[in-house]
Amino acid sequence: MRVLILGCGRIGTGLVQRLSVSDHSVTVIDPAPKALARLPASFRGRKLVGDVLDRHVLAEAEIERQDALAAVMPSDDVNVVAARLARVVFHVPRVVARVYSPHTTEIYYRLGIQTVSTTSWGINRIAELLSYSELEPVASLGSGVDILDVAVPPLLVGRPISALSRPGEIQVAAISRGGKSFLPQLETLLEAGDLLHLIVLTSATDHLVAILRH
Repeated sequence: MRVLILGCGRIGTGLVQRLSVSDHSVTVIDPAPKALARLPASFRGRKLVGDVLDRHVLAEAEIERQDALAAVMPSDDVNVVAARLARVVFHVPRVVARVYSPHTTEIYYRLGIQTVSTTSWGINRIAELLSYSELEPVASLGSGVDILDVAVPPLLVGRPISALSRPGEIQVAAISRGGKSFLPQLETLLEAGDLLHLIVLTSATDHLVAILRH
């Protein structure tokens, strides 16, 4: 797969190394030569110095031939504009923008831009580590069946409901997302910020905790 990475900070450098090890063809752009100099000597992809929003630089990076693009510059605005250009103008199939502000992710989602908020991820991850040791039932359905409300853990984001459901033990009854609730299908993909309403056998609670943690 051909991947273009905009930004060579800590996340950009990590992405370059991770994707290169997986034998992807990687091109990285950064306006600072020193940032590109941090890449390991083993990197065999392309390194370009320049403005990530400059069309001449993007053309040199052959953006129109890329299979995927990650915008991980320090600026949310730059990342979103770059991602929008990649999707709308250059028709890159897979585009992801890193953003810091969790309040703007919904706006970008409506524009068709897939975002990853490191701030939201950190908040959710810390909350997960603090709270998953105990699951308090919201209600009980007779003896041995509980209703639990659980925030989707980061490691399950992007995975289908079937990754969490266990026939006869754990069932996702509903999902609250963006202020609205709906009944999911097994193929429904989990998203960051989802609140899961689960029906769980009391005897399967430890199993649920294990799934949420791992």
